[in-house]
Amino acid sequence: MAPIAFDGVTKVFAGGAVAVHELSLGILDGEFMVLVGPSGSGKSTVLRMVAGLEEATSGTIRIGGRVVNDVAPRDRDVAMVFQSYALYPHMSVRDNIGFPLRIRHMRRRAVKERVAESAQILGITELLDRRPRQLSGGQRQRVAMGRSIVREPQAFLMDEPLSNLDAKLRVEMRAYIARLHQRLETTTVYVTHDQTEAMTMADRVAVMRDGRIAQIDRPQAVYERPANVFVAGFIGSPAMNLVHSRIEATNGSLHATLGEHRLRLPDRPLRWPGLGRYVGHDVVLGLRPEGFSDARRLQSADPETTIEVDVALAEPLGAETVLHFDAKARSARAESILETDDSGAHLTARLDGQTPIAAGERVPLAVDVERLHFFDPETEAAIA
Repeated sequence: MAPIAFDGVTKVFAGGAVAVHELSLGILDGEFMVLVGPSGSGKSTVLRMVAGLEEATSGTIRIGGRVVNDVAPRDRDVAMVFQSYALYPHMSVRDNIGFPLRIRHMRRRAVKERVAESAQILGITELLDRRPRQLSGGQRQRVAMGRSIVREPQAFLMDEPLSNLDAKLRVEMRAYIARLHQRLETTTVYVTHDQTEAMTMADRVAVMRDGRIAQIDRPQAVYERPANVFVAGFIGSPAMNLVHSRIEATNGSLHATLGEHRLRLPDRPLRWPGLGRYVGHDVVLGLRPEGFSDARRLQSADPETTIEVDVALAEPLGAETVLHFDAKARSARAESILETDDSGAHLTARLDGQTPIAAGERVPLAVDVERLHFFDPETEAAIA
């Protein structure tokens, strides 16, 4: 096990494309760090630079305190698990797992013991004599992980290892990898575009955008306190509702517009002390779908924080229902809040599934104003 550190690391590909820009990041010994972001955000390039498969253009990379910029991949003492299983089809599971040790010329007895131990950890002992073609996708991925575990590396590097699995297997393997990390306590860097994997597996999440870290924190902190519009719109499913709003002061209280509605914000102490500077100015308002509730099911709904909506689409999912509705507000897209949709914002609300709601109904929705988020429309940073 070992900490991993990036100090001002930049990667520029031939032709001048900057994949990673002055990345500084410290990953703790034994930590499970997830790099998450859309395609092209630089997350896989970061992983490949740690492995030595890509050379950093500038900056310093350390593994266990040792600078590894000029160290060959085979000498970095890290193990990488790829999206593709990369198993040798002519070899048994036993030989696939033991292959990294055999090429190190480890004694046969020691190889046998290490392979048996790795198989036992992964629960694939009964598969050791099979060929890869006889295995399911989940079993193949566990064999690929066994080939990494058997080396007892300082760090595991995982590049979208579950993307080839079906939805049910992904859920199972997420839990399996998380339990495995708890048992081995090996430093792990995990790359994914799937925010569910990031939220459920990570000790900390680094959200990447255009080769930079947009925010790094514990998963729940990133979800509850997004640092900017991009993170707010990227983390969460369904995505956070983001619209242009205006802050107004009336009778000693602050209000935020949501289309044709005015939402009265909580009285002092205000959750957003910096919001007072925006009175009379535009902001970006964010509210997650679960920030709405069916006002008809509440004992008393505050009319100053309740909006009436016409349901365009209702998606009953059993335990919950997701409503889609339009608001007479300008949408603010997470990709660029300068790109607005003047035709109206398309919003979502996540309600419990106990009350049947159908498309075409007019429904009163109570807004939990304590859960509103506000962002500066120019800097895109959260207003705290």
